[in-house]
Amino acid sequence: MIQRIQSIYLVIVGLLTGVLPFFVNLWSDARGNEVYAENEVMVSIVFYVSALLALWAVLTFKNRKKQFVINRLNMILNLFLLGFFVYRSLNLSGGATVSEKGIGMLIPVFSIVFLVLANRAIKKDEDLVKSVDRLR
Repeated sequence: MIQRIQSIYLVIVGLLTGVLPFFVNLWSDARGNEVYAENEVMVSIVFYVSALLALWAVLTFKNRKKQFVINRLNMILNLFLLGFFVYRSLNLSGGATVSEKGIGMLIPVFSIVFLVLANRAIKKDEDLVKSVDRLR
């Protein structure tokens, strides 16, 4: 449910990947135009899928193992997105200037951190349930 800390982490991931990329620029092209997630179709689809996976994981609070697996899939998806952003930033012109890389490229990093925190909390819950079952 929502009172568990992993649900809060997953809602934060959903907001980070579902809303923030469309307001924060990802990078600037050679002409100085800022590129947002809505300008790149595949990037926006990956962000939406990541947000949907996070919200799906919130809704599967009764099945902690499934929630754990969904979070792992979301981490892998964010790692691919991060790899694309690293590749893209290495191919941008003007490697010495920091202004061409947008702050939006860090969104997958923050998402991965919150997903790891959520998985750690899910593991704690699972261990607690197993220890209580052992006492019966």
